Amino acid sequence: MLEINEKIDELSVTFKALSHPIRRQILDLLHNGPLSTGDLDEKFPDVTRYAVMKHLDMLESAKLITIRRVGRVRMNYLNAVPLRQIYDRWVNKYDDQDAASLIRLKEKIEQKTGRNEEMENGLKQDSFQIEQEISIKAPRGQVYKALTEEIDQWWAYRLSGSAKSTLTFEPTVGGRFLETWSNDEGALWGVVTYVNAPEEIRLNGLLGMKGAVNSAYSYTLEENGDETIVKLSHHASGLLDPEWKQMHDSGWQELLGKFLKEYVESGKRPEQAE
Repeated sequence: MLEINEKIDELSVTFKALSHPIRRQILDLLHNGPLSTGDLDEKFPDVTRYAVMKHLDMLESAKLITIRRVGRVRMNYLNAVPLRQIYDRWVNKYDDQDAASLIRLKEKIEQKTGRNEEMENGLKQDSFQIEQEISIKAPRGQVYKALTEEIDQWWAYRLSGSAKSTLTFEPTVGGRFLETWSNDEGALWGVVTYVNAPEEIRLNGLLGMKGAVNSAYSYTLEENGDETIVKLSHHASGLLDPEWKQMHDSGWQELLGKFLKEYVESGKRPEQAE
């Protein structure tokens, strides 16, 4: 009963944060990319800076935005994970269509095989940054172990197609996040560049993208009572497909906000990983 009440309280905070039109407008603005608090203040000339700050505080309390400080500037990022969790609870179970994911990205690239010219014309020099955070009701060490040693149990996205594959993660500097399948075939999802277990781990990896792309992502784990806050940061730059940011944003929401969270909290594994 306590767990049910906690989930209801979380939903209440989220719905309350979404109830005000200015807060919804702020989320719409951040959907296009991060903005400083000063930039957001300028978007609402008829609203005091104090009121804008109060709205941002409410969104941060509901975990709908994450804050990163760059020097003395406060940057605000959309954190769509709570929205994804509402979607999974209230919409997805009644909908036969799967949410966009990194696998969709892989399939999209494969569909363009043989159309390299069209693919090249669709790419442009660009960059994106994704910031997300989720709360998992478990000790930090347990979450860190799930993120690394137990990744095959919950990371549902595979590059092997229909072939059965195995994921391994070596949580040491230079270690590989690797997927292998039959006939000595495989794919490298990432290489570890920094480790401070169980607080932080960073990797370089394409995550479904290909070509002239530099992509790095990291997990930071913070203790918060009996919960662990997982903060994801993913930055990519180079020749990018305009759809890659949205697809990776959605993919991370599903991977961390649903699959990882459910695996750690209840032991539930996604079908793709079984």
